[in-house]
Amino acid sequence: MKITSIHCGYFKLDGGAMFGVVPRKMWSKMNPPDEQNMCTWALRALLVQTKRRNILFDTGIGNKQDDKFRSHFQPFGDENLFTSLEKAGVKRSDITDVFLTHLHFDHCGGALWKNERTGVVELAFPNATYWSNERHYNWAVLPNEREKASFLKENFEPLRQMERLKFLPVKQNVEFLPGIKVLFTYGHTEAMMIPVIDVNGKKVVYCADTLPSQWHVGMPYVMAYDIRPLQTLKEKAVLLKKAVRNQYIMFFEHDPVAEACTLELDTNGRVVLSRLGKLEDLLD
Repeated sequence: MKITSIHCGYFKLDGGAMFGVVPRKMWSKMNPPDEQNMCTWALRALLVQTKRRNILFDTGIGNKQDDKFRSHFQPFGDENLFTSLEKAGVKRSDITDVFLTHLHFDHCGGALWKNERTGVVELAFPNATYWSNERHYNWAVLPNEREKASFLKENFEPLRQMERLKFLPVKQNVEFLPGIKVLFTYGHTEAMMIPVIDVNGKKVVYCADTLPSQWHVGMPYVMAYDIRPLQTLKEKAVLLKKAVRNQYIMFFEHDPVAEACTLELDTNGRVVLSRLGKLEDLLD
């Protein structure tokens, strides 16, 4: 099994929203905001290749949203989903599966792509099966007011209409494929899926928005976007404990600096960063 970090560029989000109740005086030292209080965050997908399948985990924002939408989140960068896949030696037609951890726009927007030549929105990966779960999909179709701006139906309803979307059963540690199991979390949104991938005897956790960055390892650092922040605290505590005990590699979808880390306990018993850097280095 081969695993590759896929960079989809960067975007901006409000620092207060990303760090929740933590005071600006503290988080601004970690990820300095601009004059509008916006911080830079990565859009980072993950490619897993087996003998028969090329599996993409999440897809970034994509390119089909209008200028007004883009002005809110200011996506930028030299890399995008397709160029990064090409760099990894993979064509759009090679992708067999697209695993969507959840249906917020910054995780599934690239599932459908606006053809630059024709202007028509089409499947980003024409030969792929797309994966979600029914519980989360139903939540996204009828969103609450808190998440309404994050669930853009043009990102996922066409997948269902084209019969390209399949659902995993909502069951902890369900096997997606051999070597890939899935955890379900409910703090950030309903039934978000967290893949745990066995790579040559090491386990890589694609953290999605349970731990969007290295700075969210600290327990108080819970995003204001989370629908159930106290549930997030419980889920983080369980996940971090397992990560320390089993030396999981935690892969960050939104960290603008580091791709991944391992964790350890400090002298006070708190979970802290151990190694931090590129995924390939931590897998060595």
